[in-house]
Amino acid sequence: MFLLAAEPTLNPTVSLIVMAVGIAIVLGLIIFAKANAFMALITAAMVVSLCAPGEIGTKISRVAEAFGSGCGSIGIVIALAAVIGQCMMDSGAADRVVRAFMRALGEKRAPIALMGSGYVLAVPVFFDTVFYLLVPLARSFYRKTRKNYLKCILAIGAGGAITHTLVPPTPGPLTMAATLEIDLGYMIVIGALVALPAAIAGLICAGVMDRMMPIPMRTVSDDEDTEPIPDDKLPGLFVSLLPVLLPVVMIACNTATETIAKQIGSDQFKVYDAPETSAEQKAEIRAEHDGTLAASALVMMPYTRIFGNPNFALLISTVIALWLLYVQKGPTLKELSDIVEVSLMSGGVIILITAGGVAFGSMLKVAQVGDAIAVLTAPEDGATMSGMTMLFLCFGVASLLKVAQGSSTAAMIITSSMMAPLLGEPGNPTDLGFHPVYLATAIGAGSLVGSWMNDSGFWIFAKMGGLTEAEGLKTWTIMLVVLGVVSMAMTVLLATVLPLV
Repeated sequence: MFLLAAEPTLNPTVSLIVMAVGIAIVLGLIIFAKANAFMALITAAMVVSLCAPGEIGTKISRVAEAFGSGCGSIGIVIALAAVIGQCMMDSGAADRVVRAFMRALGEKRAPIALMGSGYVLAVPVFFDTVFYLLVPLARSFYRKTRKNYLKCILAIGAGGAITHTLVPPTPGPLTMAATLEIDLGYMIVIGALVALPAAIAGLICAGVMDRMMPIPMRTVSDDEDTEPIPDDKLPGLFVSLLPVLLPVVMIACNTATETIAKQIGSDQFKVYDAPETSAEQKAEIRAEHDGTLAASALVMMPYTRIFGNPNFALLISTVIALWLLYVQKGPTLKELSDIVEVSLMSGGVIILITAGGVAFGSMLKVAQVGDAIAVLTAPEDGATMSGMTMLFLCFGVASLLKVAQGSSTAAMIITSSMMAPLLGEPGNPTDLGFHPVYLATAIGAGSLVGSWMNDSGFWIFAKMGGLTEAEGLKTWTIMLVVLGVVSMAMTVLLATVLPLV
């Protein structure tokens, strides 16, 4: 294998063998050796790099370079999102959002409120934390009504799981956006559009399951009944939602500005946006389109790129979340610093894993895996693989990886890394017929399918919900298949009617 790697190029068969070795290392270390995902991904990245073409002396250093590049793309955002999530939990902002949903929809529609709460909160807060937060509300609802317990906890799972896999800044979607070079604004908006119908389908599925197997609430711990915080001790709804909505608005403004600016034409926009283009040349291009909305967007673009940068937007959101926690709980500066430190420690693990996944994906690209897939899946007449074929390939590969190793995030990272080389070079992208954001949502949809005993989400749902393993397989596993299939159907539909190209 190492001799083959010394050749200037690899043939498709050898490239796929290298990929298979890398994936086998990841799966073997995670499933059988119970190794940490970061260790598994970095080990696989180094092995793949050693087997891939290139100068022998750079085969390890390029793994570190790819890892550093991955940290640069997603590290700040994930770290700040971890702080925002913790502050929202500690300040009561997350609780206020949930109660607002419950109050607006009423007790009879509690499952819808819980699904909506999970849908919103899982954007800045990790799924397991969202589930821990909302399950006590589902249990409280059951004590009052003595019905619909399974529907309520499945509704929480549907709302939380779908945005966890489709909407940044959660690690999987964020890494896919970086790997596939997708504007984060597009990833947020399209991810949310795909996620909403899937969440509704999950809610319908939860209702059907609740009627078929009305599982009662069971005791899961001796100290589960905690006293709820009074409403007058919680922050207002607007400031509670601000850490979630403000960065979305800021990023979306930048995306909208650039989209409008590109109406001058792709070739002219590339010239205008090139670093070597002089101020005089830019002024000429703006003058050519004087009086149009595109010209105004060109003027605004440098500024929207500052406040619409995800790192800056999340930093502003973090400041607001910290201020809210300080106002609500009055911690000392030392206590506030400790909260941030604990948050960053949990976020640091996620950064290591996702950046390790980026490094692994980069080494797959060096091994020419994308070219190999393109060659072997191309039609016999020599045409390139169609965009729709790539969508279903993304969904299928992500599903297989999810079933095999259990982590949706790992499935998204590995699959997007495999697909990235098929998109061509930045200056000469592959013509999919639609925006590459739909490849990301197809991968996210596939990463939902196949949740069982090797998935931490399965155990969080079963143990916190008080369900047996068999009940978890009959409910949670099936519902996530529904979420994945509906998300994929929405992806295909939107790629057809709203291609964004």
